[in-house]
Amino acid sequence: MLNLFTALAENSASASTASAFSMLIPMILVLVVCYFLIFRPQRKKDKKDAEMRKNLQIGDEVVTAGGIVGIVTQIKDDTVVVETGGDRSKIRVQKWAIAQVNTQHS
Repeated sequence: MLNLFTALAENSASASTASAFSMLIPMILVLVVCYFLIFRPQRKKDKKDAEMRKNLQIGDEVVTAGGIVGIVTQIKDDTVVVETGGDRSKIRVQKWAIAQVNTQHS
């Protein structure tokens, strides 16, 4: 009789381990899918944007995150001076606020 209870306990323990493992597999798959569909493309985009900001040159036409279009007249460590409009007003913006460079470099 004791052998029967021991066998049932071992069988139950192995079944609960298999059940926990089978519940863990879908969670791991969701994390892998999230990595390839969300995290990896965002990291790639961030690298591309950082490279674009690093390669800014005086005379480039840029668009800021706020939608201001202008020409770069001065570049400092963390800021860029952008000349906008017909009256040639100058605005100093942070480099991270540069969303797009419209100038094509050859």
